[in-house]
Amino acid sequence: MFKALIVDKDDTGKTHAAVQDITLDRLPAGDVTVAVDYSTVNYKDGLCIGPGGGLVRHYPHIPGIDFAGTVEASDDPRYAPGDKVVLTGWRVGEAHWGGYAQKARVKADWLVPLPDGLTTRQAMAVGTAGFTAMLAVMALEDHGIKSGPVLVTGAAGGVGSVATAILAHLGYQVAAVTGRPETADYLTSLGATQIVAREELAETVKRPLEGETWGGCVDAVGGAMLARVLGQMEYGASVAAVGLAGGATLPATVIPFLLRGVNLLGIDSVMQPYDNRLRAWARIAHDLPMDKLDAMIQPATLSDLPQLGADILAGRVKGRVVVDVNA
Repeated sequence: MFKALIVDKDDTGKTHAAVQDITLDRLPAGDVTVAVDYSTVNYKDGLCIGPGGGLVRHYPHIPGIDFAGTVEASDDPRYAPGDKVVLTGWRVGEAHWGGYAQKARVKADWLVPLPDGLTTRQAMAVGTAGFTAMLAVMALEDHGIKSGPVLVTGAAGGVGSVATAILAHLGYQVAAVTGRPETADYLTSLGATQIVAREELAETVKRPLEGETWGGCVDAVGGAMLARVLGQMEYGASVAAVGLAGGATLPATVIPFLLRGVNLLGIDSVMQPYDNRLRAWARIAHDLPMDKLDAMIQPATLSDLPQLGADILAGRVKGRVVVDVNA
């Protein structure tokens, strides 16, 4: 028997989440069984713990879109008992039972080896959000970051916190956008050199182009803010779009693309190819300061998850929640 957060749906369609003891034979099919050490809380997890958001099709369900732990059993020669591994993406925690349990069984193709220099706890302090942030930074670098500050929207969230710390460590000036003034000191401690109030960018303007202000942008908000930011980018600069907390509609024109050569780069972490996953995790181990990572961590246990799921949907979570599934 082992503990897991089970989400079930009653006859009225309402979901309920509770920690339960389950047996190994209830885990879904897979090549590798992992003893999970840690998981995290992401926006998708909040949806899957609560109403589902259309992500969960079958109940009962174990959420948790990422985890890190130790291989217990493997039918695949790439992994052996005792190997430390990390999983993010592949719709684990949505279509497949995920990391909010003391054990998980998954396909070997979905795993990557734990990078040298990282513990399983640190890997989950990074988690899907930090992995996505690194992909965004890599995409900006591949297209060339310009001279102005790099803007990070939703900077106090999981993706934004890691992106801010990485960019600052790499030597860029970072302008952090937040709607929570109380997070300014936290963002400054991560390396932000400028705090931008969300209200300054939240209003859509009629002008398709404004002053060339930003040398790059990691955008976790989308919606009207992304449209506004596109018109403020330097010539040839890029925006890496990683989220839609501000909405999925983009009320923009094509003018920034045509007259300033702005690039809008879509970042997907779910189906990312294996080789690029290894590249991103290697960069994380090298370019994310561990002291900054430690400052982001909010510890949690399985029993905390129902409330944390609601909190992240309401925008009340700062930094990275690390779930010790064995606590």
